[in-house]
Amino acid sequence: MIRFEEALDRLLATAVPVGPERVPLDDAAGRVLAEDIAAADAMPAFDYSAMDGYAIASADLAGSGPFRLPVRGESAAGRPLPALQPGTACRIFTGARLPPGADAIAPQEDAVRSGDEITLQEAPRAGAWVRRRGADLAEGAVPLRRGARLTPGKVALAAALDRPSVLVARRPVVTVMCSGDELRAPGSPGPAGTIPESNSYFIAATARAAGAAVRVSPFVPDDAARAAEAVSTALRGSDLVVTVGGVSVGDHDIVRPALEAAGVSLDFWRVAIKPGKPLAVGRAELSRCGVVHVLGLPGNPASASLTFVLFGVPLLRALQGDAAPRPPRVIVRADSALRRQTGRAEFLRTRLDVSSGELVARIAANQASGAVTSFAEADALVLVPADRERIDAGDRLEAIRLAEI
Repeated sequence: MIRFEEALDRLLATAVPVGPERVPLDDAAGRVLAEDIAAADAMPAFDYSAMDGYAIASADLAGSGPFRLPVRGESAAGRPLPALQPGTACRIFTGARLPPGADAIAPQEDAVRSGDEITLQEAPRAGAWVRRRGADLAEGAVPLRRGARLTPGKVALAAALDRPSVLVARRPVVTVMCSGDELRAPGSPGPAGTIPESNSYFIAATARAAGAAVRVSPFVPDDAARAAEAVSTALRGSDLVVTVGGVSVGDHDIVRPALEAAGVSLDFWRVAIKPGKPLAVGRAELSRCGVVHVLGLPGNPASASLTFVLFGVPLLRALQGDAAPRPPRVIVRADSALRRQTGRAEFLRTRLDVSSGELVARIAANQASGAVTSFAEADALVLVPADRERIDAGDRLEAIRLAEI
């Protein structure tokens, strides 16, 4: 077995980003930029008013008030811009350009208007209620960098930078292949001892959330020849093949030999984590498809979900050139004590409670590798280091929020 961090380092070191494609901004959210986006002009591109009111030259209002100024002209957003006549005020609206000669805004609630004249009790200081050119971004600044995942805010920024489309990494193609004679589709009949297959739903949904395009293969029976054929088929056109089940050492665990028979070179097998120890990681080099990554996940639901979260998602992000493929960690306080065997890093399914003003981990009672319910209820994974024999209530540990995946 190899340590978790070493296994993830080795996996990510093999990830070469897939090619780029250009997409319209409407389709860009969640994608990873494959280009830098610079500001061709300053943002904002001109001085403008932050308030409805009157544009003035502060130097015209020397001494003490009240001050009376005739109103001449009007500046509205998107309209022709008048110049400020000396000794006058120009009516102005929020977002409108500041007229040449003006350097301050008197908000309309501070002005008393009578006909074509306003009265101000106090003189606005120079720069009052003016948003200056370049206040957000200087011309030539690069606010969006290659490798950034496009959040809604970043998409809006790209639009503000006058980009109708952006260059992003194409979606990696993931093929999910579940094996086992016991599997049947949810809702379909089957003989005694069969179970509805659920792993592919978690993996497919998680992969799509990470930016991938997903294909799900038909179930593979516990037959070595058919498993090897299924692996060969799954490799074609994929960037990542995820097999579920059959990677341990039992008589019916036929996926690992099938991977090798299909030309997959295994980099490592078995990782010192709990759950999810029997994880196979490898690659196949196909003449037409290039390198295809392969993750052989254990079949127990919690193990399959956990290993895909810990290894599959960072790999997919790295394949898209994501500058931060690993999920961030937060510090949480354990709500209960736990004794455990050392030797493997353990990831505990948990719910986070913030009612006390800090993050408290409500650790699920059922941490069995076959417990489907644990991931349905969890919103975080608490990491217990491999050498830690016990944790006590109140201990602080690292955790990964599942929402960050």
